[in-house]
Amino acid sequence: MYYKIKTYGCQMNVHESEKIAGMLEAIGYLPCEEEDQADVVVFNTCCIRDTAEKKIQGNIGVLKSIKRQRKEMIIAVVGCMTQQKGAAELLKKKFPYVDIVLGTSNLADLPQAIEAKRRGKKSVLLQDSTMDAAVKLPVTRTSFPNAWVNIMYGCNNFCTYCIVPYVRGRERSRQIDDVVAEVDGLIKEGYKEITLLGQNVDSYGSDLANGENFAMLLERIAGIEGKYRIRFMTSHPKDISSQVIDVMARYDNICNNIHLPVQSGSSKVLKEMNRHYDRERYLAIIDELRSKMPDIGITTDIMVGFPTETQEDFEETLDLVRKVRFSNAFTFVYSPRKGTPAATMPQLDAATKKARITTLVAEQNQITKALSEQYIGKVYEVLVEDVAPKAEGAVCGRTESGRLVTFAGSADLIGQFVNVKITRSQSASLFGEIQ
Repeated sequence: MYYKIKTYGCQMNVHESEKIAGMLEAIGYLPCEEEDQADVVVFNTCCIRDTAEKKIQGNIGVLKSIKRQRKEMIIAVVGCMTQQKGAAELLKKKFPYVDIVLGTSNLADLPQAIEAKRRGKKSVLLQDSTMDAAVKLPVTRTSFPNAWVNIMYGCNNFCTYCIVPYVRGRERSRQIDDVVAEVDGLIKEGYKEITLLGQNVDSYGSDLANGENFAMLLERIAGIEGKYRIRFMTSHPKDISSQVIDVMARYDNICNNIHLPVQSGSSKVLKEMNRHYDRERYLAIIDELRSKMPDIGITTDIMVGFPTETQEDFEETLDLVRKVRFSNAFTFVYSPRKGTPAATMPQLDAATKKARITTLVAEQNQITKALSEQYIGKVYEVLVEDVAPKAEGAVCGRTESGRLVTFAGSADLIGQFVNVKITRSQSASLFGEIQ
């Protein structure tokens, strides 16, 4: 019996797909490459933007003809998209050949749902309840030498544009000893880069009674013996503390790299987004990060076209981008999410949004290109992650600051740290040679 998982969205979903794979393999399924070969196809969904939902629905639609030929195929749709109010029912109405629909809190029920379907149950729909942070699921890891580790689930922030708290629930932190034990085990297994995951890692521990926090967790993990790196995402500007920044600066195995979403450079828009920080606070955090880690790589998320954004607000965002000079920025146009406060606000027209995103992308591309050129001629330690997808006889990996480097090498280098001299750059990409 074979399975195929199609994953959409963030790193949290990538790791949850590893858990889905672990559960499927525990009940006798093996992975395959193509949907038409699979006995079980699982769509692990995202609903952060409307374009993501449309893409997922299109791909579910492709399976209609295959399902008609292979009625025994089981199609499951899980994740954030299905957790929205009324979404499961609408999904079943639009795609009646879907057999199983599970929300974000019900992933652990997937094996039982598959068994129920195989015994002849018409369909399985589960959405309610909140997954306990202490639940341990089997994991089939697919990202060696990188390993993803959840430290918490859910979100308490309720940004006015964001659906995540409604589909992921309130924050639940894992016990610090459980996280440390998992990381220690992964390092002993040979994993070289551990990425700690949470919707807002900086609020880790706020729901625990023992007073433990994210800085304490980072320090515990950094003290584990071995040659490895630690990354984490995502940080929130309202919660990141000087204590966290000091721990980052103190330990060589914590990457000098942070993803710190700003969303907008306008304090007015940030207030209407319910972000709980302003422009000045964000810039102060950047100053503190760079004063303690001058070579830190900083990436961000930026949204244009929020309902109340004026041209002046957008110009403030451009100005912040010029001041901070992000290594890279994930830029996107605001997409109304049903059930969020921002969806009820007057919306900007598509032409304005398109013009602003085009301008922003061009500005950031210039900055990224200029920063890339500064790497040329210097030597960096790179963790080899994979064979290069578009360069024969080459591999690729990342510097501590998060920059992707491609260089000549073979697959047996994957999982090793090598020193690479950067010889040229191309936009965000770096190229070099092993020293």
